[in-house]
Amino acid sequence: MRNRKILRDRLAEGETVFGPFMKLASPQIVEIAGLAGFDFVILDTEHGPLSFETVENLVRAAEVVDIAPLVRVYDKNTSLIVRSLDVGAQGVLVPHISSAAEAESLAETARFAPHGERGVCRYVRAAEFSSLDRYSYFDKANRNTLVIAMIEGEDGIASLDEILSVSGIDVVFIGPYDLSQSLGIPGQVTDARVVEKMRKVADAVRSRGKVVGTFVDNAEAARRWADLGVQFISISVDVGLVYNGMRDTVVALRGEHFED
Repeated sequence: MRNRKILRDRLAEGETVFGPFMKLASPQIVEIAGLAGFDFVILDTEHGPLSFETVENLVRAAEVVDIAPLVRVYDKNTSLIVRSLDVGAQGVLVPHISSAAEAESLAETARFAPHGERGVCRYVRAAEFSSLDRYSYFDKANRNTLVIAMIEGEDGIASLDEILSVSGIDVVFIGPYDLSQSLGIPGQVTDARVVEKMRKVADAVRSRGKVVGTFVDNAEAARRWADLGVQFISISVDVGLVYNGMRDTVVALRGEHFED
């Protein structure tokens, strides 16, 4: 195990981190991501079939190889956020944050008092099933939990200044695919209109001292956004990475051509 620092601390120190979304209910894939050198995995309950029981086991797999497990919940519902953290996730991504009120609710739900109103239960995996000292657990959870607000449409961008005023949001994550749909050009994430919106959001977030995150399809795009100061970069999805590896092998074997 590499005994890395907590992801939230690494971002606060200015590191740039990379990791894929995960849809497969496979502890082995999570372990492979860690062994390959990624910094985090995002266990996707919004666009994937994962149950919380499965998520808990994937979190265990992440801990084996010292890669930070994060969970994208499928709704802003507070119980989904709390359950993700209770099974041991180091952080949560919450989709479609479009107002200061939604950002405030997220920040308060993800941390215990005095920094929030997270539901309290010591008898959960995150507290080592009550074996941790209760006060140490509350303090550790507040210090280590990474809170990520996903801005995915023009409504969120319109409220960005108010969202950035909310204390307790660590990363503002720009969702390029949903943003492209909001602009009426779904899937065209490299279109100049999408890129310009993303750059303006990134500049505004960084000017307020917060970390910017986004999703990219490939390493070239990851390097481009990293050069622009984006620190939290989700690159591709486990199923896509597996498919690309298999496809490239078939191409090498048969000389066939596949369209992306």
